[in-house]
Amino acid sequence: MAAERKKEGGIVEFIKTIVYALLLAGVIRTLFFQPFWIPSGSMKDTLLIGDFLFVNKFAYGYSRYSCPLALCPFSGRIWPGDPERGDVVVFAHPADGTVFIKRLIGLPGDRVQLKDGVIEINGKIAPQVPAEPFVETKAAQGPMANVPRCSNGPVAFGADCVKERTVETLPGGVSHSVLNISNGPGDTTLVYTVPEGEFFFMGDNRDNSLDSRFQRRSGGVGFVPFENLIGRADRIMFSSAGSSILAFWTWRSDRYFKAVN
Repeated sequence: MAAERKKEGGIVEFIKTIVYALLLAGVIRTLFFQPFWIPSGSMKDTLLIGDFLFVNKFAYGYSRYSCPLALCPFSGRIWPGDPERGDVVVFAHPADGTVFIKRLIGLPGDRVQLKDGVIEINGKIAPQVPAEPFVETKAAQGPMANVPRCSNGPVAFGADCVKERTVETLPGGVSHSVLNISNGPGDTTLVYTVPEGEFFFMGDNRDNSLDSRFQRRSGGVGFVPFENLIGRADRIMFSSAGSSILAFWTWRSDRYFKAVN
């Protein structure tokens, strides 16, 4: 009888341990870090389809999208930690809440314009220096089977798909890769004046990104309010080149714990 009670007590303790672990994981995910898997190529080559990263929800302060009001009734900017130009940010689309990840280009009050693919912020050009082309295989990528677009003309499946690459330096000093496919509708724009409390985002794969350059009614995101920010992407944990994150044999060996720049 004593042995049975001891066995039952062990089972109860095991269940309690599992419950506590799940609760702790839930609290960590809700308050501090949220996992995110890159589904599209709009941030290549900074982020590839299949990159798995954790979003730092502690970076800017909580909002209704980064922390449920039931747990964070204090939602809002509750400590210093303003978003900075050049940050790679996860946010909720202002129209439907769909989660996006883009690079922060324009801060509140900034005037942003593109001329032939080159950004001007408050009249200051963000210079671009030519770099080695970005080359990938033209093939279906990820669970959505996205097929990359190429700047080297019509390309057969299985052949090299090339994109022009430059290194862009934003005002403030953040440098990052930018890809170019062709002269697209977002390469030359009017001047965007970013409203107070809102932000202007763009993808690094400029011709494959519906971002703040485009109005929401045409599929873009427009300006993004602070309350829609979820957090900052700081580091890639691992990356899967296959159609499933569980296919460990397709994980990319050069992207473990890689910093997001």
